[in-house]
Amino acid sequence: MKHTQSAGILLYVTKPVFKVMLVHPGGPFWKNKDAASWSLPKGEFSENEEPLAAALRELKEETGIAVNAKNVIALTPVKQKSGKIIHAWALAHDAEVTTIQSNFFEMEWPPKSGKMQSFPEVDKVAWFTVEQAKEKIIPAQFALVTELQQQLSAT
Repeated sequence: MKHTQSAGILLYVTKPVFKVMLVHPGGPFWKNKDAASWSLPKGEFSENEEPLAAALRELKEETGIAVNAKNVIALTPVKQKSGKIIHAWALAHDAEVTTIQSNFFEMEWPPKSGKMQSFPEVDKVAWFTVEQAKEKIIPAQFALVTELQQQLSAT
């Protein structure tokens, strides 16, 4: 069985303290969920798409933030409980999260109502310290934060 794959960019800052930028998924399923539901901005990519290019595209689609891949740090892919494999890169980039603009998706809501509604792919974006991120992020993705921290402290 082939697992779904996603690619994403973990933005971070080191001053005044180390923080990572995470996104909260939009839509009715995630509305009242907070702990263990945030993620790095990411999305699925096709077999013929370069994962890093997909990660940069998803960052732009979900947050409106456009960056180039010049100084990205490759992180080890992680596998989520669902089996989805997340390919990630980290990039030092300070972004203003109050002006984030996400793209939208459509889904039938309420279920079986026949009514289509539009929801933002991301409804919140915030900066978190490592301690905060550990509580907020989807558990498997926390390994990306700790690996980034280790790579930065090794340099």
